Amino acid sequence: MNTARLSARALNRALLSRQHLVKRQELPEREVVEHLVGLHAQIPVGPYLALWSRLRRYRPDALSAMVADRSLVRTALMRSTIHLVTPDDCLTLRPLMQPVLDRDLYTNSAHAAVVKDLDLDAVVKAGLELLDERPRTPSELGKALHERWPDRKPDTLAYAVRNLAALVQIPPRGTWDGTGRTVHASATTWLGRPIDPAPSVERMIRRYLAAFGPASVQDVQAWCGLTKLGEIVDGMDLRGHLDADGRTLFDVPEASLPDPDVPAPPRFLPEYDNVFLSHANRERIIPDGLSFAQWCREHGLLMTVRGGVLRGNLLIGGLLQGIWRVDKERKSYRLVVEPFVKVSKKDLLVLEREGHALLAFAFQAGEFDVQVLPGRRP
Repeated sequence: MNTARLSARALNRALLSRQHLVKRQELPEREVVEHLVGLHAQIPVGPYLALWSRLRRYRPDALSAMVADRSLVRTALMRSTIHLVTPDDCLTLRPLMQPVLDRDLYTNSAHAAVVKDLDLDAVVKAGLELLDERPRTPSELGKALHERWPDRKPDTLAYAVRNLAALVQIPPRGTWDGTGRTVHASATTWLGRPIDPAPSVERMIRRYLAAFGPASVQDVQAWCGLTKLGEIVDGMDLRGHLDADGRTLFDVPEASLPDPDVPAPPRFLPEYDNVFLSHANRERIIPDGLSFAQWCREHGLLMTVRGGVLRGNLLIGGLLQGIWRVDKERKSYRLVVEPFVKVSKKDLLVLEREGHALLAFAFQAGEFDVQVLPGRRP
């Protein structure tokens, strides 16, 4: 155990470094997706923006092609949310996440009462047979299942299959210019391979720590949604640290910690990024340790209902300190940046330069303008 306590700043720089947010990297997209144990993909454009902030000379076409040719897949995993992952991770992480998906189904206010006393094994079997006939939208799947179970809601029947069987969302959803329509297929049929029969939760934890550590047991559980991981973590060969409050943090032995004084440049990130969602104690990335939802409420906003054709969140000084959106008028695009703190002249220049690069990345052609609003506090 390292008894020297790690400050929130030290943990911030460790997180940013492992997330490739201190300095952009020249790495293959697939390698980065694998290192980060998937990219949060509830909003389809999110992974593209996440990689743009992490990689040099990055264009969306390569990632889009990997989604199209099944080199990467979209599926419900950690916290029962959609992630973009490699096929190996889809087939290995999915069985590990089954308790999370079970809990989501059985405690969901819209579905829990409907699935009670229902033969769910039969529903899943019928659902997979339907999806093997052809991929279907949740609505199509639910209506087809409703013919056999007319006393149950179609959307609940489809949701039960989504949570109890390994499904993927197939292209064109998730491609750069794809439609927003969700179409499900069986993961094993789509990938032509079976689910991993013996997935390792210890390996999953090591990978989490390599991308998000040092971290507590509670942090690991907040990231994946699983519970009661303490005994497993205690039995692993991990390095121990203490945070500023004396809580025990764990890390993979081979990982190094960067200098806490290393500069953290401003970064434009998508609305939801793994970096905001993967710790129980978020002090290392969100001011005052607020949850992402608390941060939105404290600033009087919810990004999901704000305007703009594209929008996201802003790191300044390594912390979540603002939001951004792109407004469109004909072929003109304006990036509006709203910091919640005073921005230094140096960071202002970076925001303007990065903002123009973001517009060129996202839209490639048109008239571009960047407007950085005066910093404010709520």
